Amino acid sequence: MRRKVVLSCGQCFARNYTTEKKQTETGRIEVKKFCKQCNMHSLHRETK
Repeated sequence: MRRKVVLSCGQCFARNYTTEKKQTETGRIEVKKFCKQCNMHSLHRETK
């Protein structure tokens, strides 16, 4: 089963993306994505 998580920008902390991950995964997701607020690619991390 999967659950929804929200990704926020590491630079401006804007919550831009949602994704899903397995419930058995323990670590937080880190993905490099484009931020519309910063207008550049930055590291997006899973928020609580």
